[in-house]
Amino acid sequence: MADMGSFREAVTAWAAGGPGDPARELAARLRVRAAVLLEGPSDAAAVDALAASRGRNLAAEGVCVLAMGGAMGVGRFARLLGPPGLGLRLTGLCDERERGYYARGWERAGAAQQEFFVCAADLEDELIRALGVTHVAELVRAEGDLRALHTFLRQPAQRGRTSQQQLRRFLGTKKGRKIHYGRVLVEALDPGRTPAPLAGLLSRL
Repeated sequence: MADMGSFREAVTAWAAGGPGDPARELAARLRVRAAVLLEGPSDAAAVDALAASRGRNLAAEGVCVLAMGGAMGVGRFARLLGPPGLGLRLTGLCDERERGYYARGWERAGAAQQEFFVCAADLEDELIRALGVTHVAELVRAEGDLRALHTFLRQPAQRGRTSQQQLRRFLGTKKGRKIHYGRVLVEALDPGRTPAPLAGLLSRL
């Protein structure tokens, strides 16, 4: 049975040089209307978790949340999904250092008027600042990762870094951890403390 996951797979294969017809057919069948272009799976986990916390099912609404595997491919995905390709409305979320890739990708796809959102450093940094270091440490404890955090903090490389910087680095030290905490941190947010880039993204969908 076709679902948004099938569409994501078809688009990813298309972007890698495969045929575009499967993505076109699925877009029509699923009534896909918008695409959210994200750098990686932890960003996708956070966006999905935020939508769910607001009672929304983005896939059912025709919104494809797509992790591209890095910002450098955004131009290719924007061309396939935006005005030159499927004609979907585009939005996205990126780190500050990747802003240029997104801006150029949007422009070349004829979507410069469609908005994407930028995190000051990255999404994890935004979430840690929104929740506070103490709250994030409590969540790490609740998830059973406190011993791993303490071991990490004893590393010489962590000396001189702020607690916020240390937590941000910790979330990226093990495969799958950023994805897991993308959900955990978003689910712990008070609605009024949602980082502006995430709140702005969801409001455009």
